[in-house]
Amino acid sequence: MAFTHLHVHTEYSLLDGSSKIGELAARAKELGMDSMAITDHGVMYGVIDFYRAARAAGIKPIIGCEVYVSPGSRFDRETVHGEDRYYHLVLLAENNTGYQNLMKIVSKGFVDGFYYKPRIDEEVMREYHEGIIALSACLAGEVPRYLEKGLYEEAKEAAKRHLEIFGEGNYFLELQDHGIPLQRQVNQGIMRLSKELNIPLVATNDCHYINADDWEAHDILLCIQTGKKVSDENRMRYEGGQYYVKSEEEMRQLFPYAPEAIENTHKIAERCNVEIEFGVTKLPRFDVPDGYDSWGYLNHLCDEGFALRYPDDDGTLRARLDYELGTIKSMGYVDYFLIVWDFINFAKSHGIAVGPGRGSAAGSIVAYCLKITDIDPIRYQLLFERFLNPERVSMPDIDVDFCYERRQEVIDYVVEKYGKDQVAQIVTFGTLAARGVIRDVGRVMDLPYSLCDQVSKMVPAELNITLDLALQKNPELKTLYESDEQVKKLIDMSKRLEGLPRHTSMHAAGVVISRTSIDEYVPLSRGADGTIVTQFTMTTLEELGLLKMDFLGLRTLTVIQDAVKMIEKDYGVKLDLEHIDYDDKKVMDSLGTGKNEGVFQLESGGFKTFMKELKPTTLEDIIAGISLYRPGPMDFIPKYLKGKNDPASITYTCPQLEPILKPTYGCIVYQEQVMQIVRDLAGYTLGRSDLVRRAMSKKKAAVMAKERQNFVYGNAEEGVKGCIANGIDEKTANQIYDDMTDFAKYAFNKSHAAAYAVVAYQTAFLKFYYPKEFMAALMTSVMDNTTKVSEYILACRNMGIPILPPDINEGYSGFSVSGNGIRYGLSAIKSVGRAVVDVIIAERENGGLFKSLDDFVSRMSNKEVNKRTLESFIKSGALDTLPGTRKQKLIVSGDLLESKAREKKTVMEGQLSFFDLAPEEEKDNFQITFPNVGEYDKQTLLAFEKETIGIYVSGHPMEEYREVWEKNVTAKTSDFVIDEDGKTVVEDNSNVVIGGMITSKKVKTTKTNQLMAFITIEDLVGTVEVLVFPKIYEKNRPSFTEENKVFVRGRASIGDDPVGKLICEEVIPFTDIPNELWLQFENQAFYESHIDDVMAALRDSDGKDRVIMYLKEERKMRRLSENWAVLAGPDLLGRLYRILGEKNVKVVQKVIEKKGKVY
Repeated sequence: MAFTHLHVHTEYSLLDGSSKIGELAARAKELGMDSMAITDHGVMYGVIDFYRAARAAGIKPIIGCEVYVSPGSRFDRETVHGEDRYYHLVLLAENNTGYQNLMKIVSKGFVDGFYYKPRIDEEVMREYHEGIIALSACLAGEVPRYLEKGLYEEAKEAAKRHLEIFGEGNYFLELQDHGIPLQRQVNQGIMRLSKELNIPLVATNDCHYINADDWEAHDILLCIQTGKKVSDENRMRYEGGQYYVKSEEEMRQLFPYAPEAIENTHKIAERCNVEIEFGVTKLPRFDVPDGYDSWGYLNHLCDEGFALRYPDDDGTLRARLDYELGTIKSMGYVDYFLIVWDFINFAKSHGIAVGPGRGSAAGSIVAYCLKITDIDPIRYQLLFERFLNPERVSMPDIDVDFCYERRQEVIDYVVEKYGKDQVAQIVTFGTLAARGVIRDVGRVMDLPYSLCDQVSKMVPAELNITLDLALQKNPELKTLYESDEQVKKLIDMSKRLEGLPRHTSMHAAGVVISRTSIDEYVPLSRGADGTIVTQFTMTTLEELGLLKMDFLGLRTLTVIQDAVKMIEKDYGVKLDLEHIDYDDKKVMDSLGTGKNEGVFQLESGGFKTFMKELKPTTLEDIIAGISLYRPGPMDFIPKYLKGKNDPASITYTCPQLEPILKPTYGCIVYQEQVMQIVRDLAGYTLGRSDLVRRAMSKKKAAVMAKERQNFVYGNAEEGVKGCIANGIDEKTANQIYDDMTDFAKYAFNKSHAAAYAVVAYQTAFLKFYYPKEFMAALMTSVMDNTTKVSEYILACRNMGIPILPPDINEGYSGFSVSGNGIRYGLSAIKSVGRAVVDVIIAERENGGLFKSLDDFVSRMSNKEVNKRTLESFIKSGALDTLPGTRKQKLIVSGDLLESKAREKKTVMEGQLSFFDLAPEEEKDNFQITFPNVGEYDKQTLLAFEKETIGIYVSGHPMEEYREVWEKNVTAKTSDFVIDEDGKTVVEDNSNVVIGGMITSKKVKTTKTNQLMAFITIEDLVGTVEVLVFPKIYEKNRPSFTEENKVFVRGRASIGDDPVGKLICEEVIPFTDIPNELWLQFENQAFYESHIDDVMAALRDSDGKDRVIMYLKEERKMRRLSENWAVLAGPDLLGRLYRILGEKNVKVVQKVIEKKGKVY
């Protein structure tokens, strides 16, 4: 073979190339080629994947990039417009120096020269030209562009300049032919230049897709990128369908006049040899104090911590510490631990909340002594080898949770300490996933939204689902695919594009710290906010041996810290949550009630139910609960509960299992237990037992079969004793191995569960003993999410904690405790920012409480308070404690602000106002007086609260219907909100009943000229949109009136929007749900003496509520006929109370039956 493709765009030329890397390498092999280049537009995102895929396919990878070159300086912005902002140039790395330089060049494009595209300039090319081979690129290259315009001399100058920069033999003129007449014209100029300047030629094909028939899928991809439809006339397209990976024969046919251009591709390929090093750690060095080396300093810190953590040790734990330290040293991770210790120490000493640990690091005594984690690994039987295995060389992984508001301070500290050229955040790629790609492709193909929605929803909402899998799993989708041509084309095109990267974003938590300048190991780019980000993903960085840290922001830590501060302020108690009783019976009992709103990890609907069944008694139960309540392990919950509730039912296959499985009532719940079983029953080392656990969890059949042999019979050569030698018979040993295999694929990392159980318990403890402070801190943390705030307000009311409106004399920026209630946060008021609140609080603390509206405006008018802010304060109720009603204040507020502004102007001009001249006793006459207009009605006041705060505080229009609402709904509106994990409480397509008030209605005309409605239903916790199709709308039009209270039964529709919708199937107004009026008579005699008065009262009332009479002594009941149905309202009830006494009159609400009837 004498041809190599040197101009190839992969999927990482985002939304411009559709060639998947694995398929690309396979295609090159299929065509008999021995090498291939990767030259994505301006980026190197895919080079490591390409390098590995090519090597695996037996193809030599040539690492390159088609860079954008600025015509002037890379720092220039609008000196040129449109296409002339940059030229293209193909750069290939000849050797490792070239690869290093290519990374630097590409990084400079983003870091210095980003303007529409990542642009470099001549200065960069001159500085980093060594080891680089350059090709003149496609029609967008500088030389071809001059030739295209007929500017031959300029083209010649450009080519000479490139030749001078890259050196003789390192610059080639590129010939391309995709059937475009312009290219043939340019190629003539290129041939002439080659002869005149003696610059060699190279033939390339601008590959953007793999096979010729991929042109259509690629065209659709371009439309997704540009937001166009395939049918649009004026749009970007690659004409002619020639941009595929051509064979050598096809390339030779294109360029019969330049055979040397074909030969040169292979000569270049032979010159290019880049070797990328994997698996060798490149840890940064930690600067230790004078007198220490890293190892000595780590020992010193551990000794100090050990004395604090284990003052009563008899030497056993010291031995484990020494063993861990020895492992850390032999594996080369001493500096790693010091780096982590240092930034955690920085956070803790600066009052930034740090989690007790996460992931497997909690299994290490070293981490515990360094206060990297706060969970005693001995107490909870956590294993070091699950974290750091001496028999499997891989980077340790310590992820750290920080207060989410101050996480950035820790990252800034790390940047400052190691230098900003050595620290970067990490890229991630959003991909065209199965459901999304159908919607994208459907939109571009101009198919009806309803069809795309229907097909997309047929794809199961599962992790790692693909369209091929969906066709296997959903027979309905398969039938539609096979019977509908349109759907078949939609899915076929989607399958071609599925999995392609769609856009880049920044990893939420990942930070990489490098030993020297980071662009020596990895190319850099810029995130949307300008942050420097690596071009390689987290897994690639780890494979390259770079140190990756996860700095996670955990909202709950902020909640805990804020609550503890409030408790200290309110009670003078300085709570140390590390030293509370972690098995407090009262706290455990409260968790067992299932009322766990706000409790970390345990507040979802399913978890609440599980906690009611589990009734935890120890922290071990919560650790197990967190581990079991996941898809898969849930199947073992009944066995766990049975063991907990009936210890006599627990059986152990052999006695050696008891100490390992006793904490979990005979069930294998944790990965650590699998490791302990393998160690204690078959004599494995813990390091080796971790390898067995990994094989089981990854379902590696060959490894598992081999290890079964070792587990049961032993293996003397490898030092494994085996179960039989330990007195366990063959059948039992095989049974245990089978059980382990079943459980291991679901088993959870106990270290992680224990760390999160501690946080969960801390929130439960605070909620039980300090409910007001905890709920105030909790609501502050979700202040910008009105759905969550509404949920927690409902929880507060259920706990008997009143929610008070905001108050400028008492409130703070966030929610705060006021007496026996919680005061709404001032920052939550619309058009009142944090800055305004800070100024108000400062003024209040310096000058005392505000006495009147006039006083407030006088003191705040030259600060941050304007007309809009003042109105928001009044409407929200924040000024209710000052004299006057909200109505009065709103009427005078505008005049008051104007008069204060005039006064200020007068003072500035040095004039005195009447007010200044008046004697003190007459000054009150100058205060603005309120007109005598009274107050707004309750509904208006509530509407103002909703307008300014987003929710109702002093009451709720639905409050009086709360009982009937709670009895009848099967879902709340908040159950339709998609959470951070992409899940909702209600499942897509499930049938639910919601209830609430209609707050808005939009009526639209369908294509068939019928009316349908989009209505918004608001309940006590939020809102949801309901779609009412024509048939149902026509039949129930009067029910769909704004402010009506209705129940809606329908089908949940959860799509890609942040909140799902409900498709209405039936509507039932609240007024259509009859009540029963029960009247109790002491005995027959009492009945006879009062019945006439009772019947007279009933006769005067007319409604739908049925009446039932009950004689207490005789235990007789009589249901009156429908003719006697009444309206059980305040008037009738008042009369009956007077006749029978209040305790003998009761209204019982009925419930909607599952199909709309009442029972």
